Amino acid sequence: MKQRAWMGAAAVVLLAGCAAMERGPDVAMVLKESFRERGIAKLDRLDQTPLQKHCSEAAAAGRDLDPAVRQSLERDALARVRYPADGKYLGDWKEGERIAQSGRGLQFSDSAETVAGGNCYACHQLTKTEISYGNIGPSLYQYGKLRGVQDPADPASAEIVKYTWAKIWNSHAYNACSQMPRFGDAGILNEQQLRHVMALLLDPKSPVNAQ
Repeated sequence: MKQRAWMGAAAVVLLAGCAAMERGPDVAMVLKESFRERGIAKLDRLDQTPLQKHCSEAAAAGRDLDPAVRQSLERDALARVRYPADGKYLGDWKEGERIAQSGRGLQFSDSAETVAGGNCYACHQLTKTEISYGNIGPSLYQYGKLRGVQDPADPASAEIVKYTWAKIWNSHAYNACSQMPRFGDAGILNEQQLRHVMALLLDPKSPVNAQ
């Protein structure tokens, strides 16, 4: 079992990424008054995207997003996804496991050169061997197997492979008010890191699918 920093890369969701959190004027004022810049943690982390503002306003009012607004926001988020130019979606699942375990990066104690992890286990179960994981998000154990991915390179798997990439790149593409960090869109993970995480989820030899 590995100990992960509580303020890892996924904790960005508690700052600028808290799209679904109730955030009226009073909450915003308290955040701005209590948050202080320190190291690489700057005040711009409190700024919300237009999508996040829509979600926060709806949550504060105790209502769902208007369906037409939700559809528009998700369509725009999906349009922002950058797919691999070379068509290669998978890297090394072993590197993907390291990224999933790592909560480093984007903390005030990190430098701008610190390589960020995904801190995936903070919200998801991925393997049976790791017993320290959160349940904010659904279990991803046997993610590829349950979706019938026997060979990620097979054209029959193309739809789920592309969906998975888009979900990791910008989770708002399929759930406007998702609390999952926008790993690609927000620049938390680079393209090669995303490939490694994809391999962890979809490679049949990965412990996510092989157990």
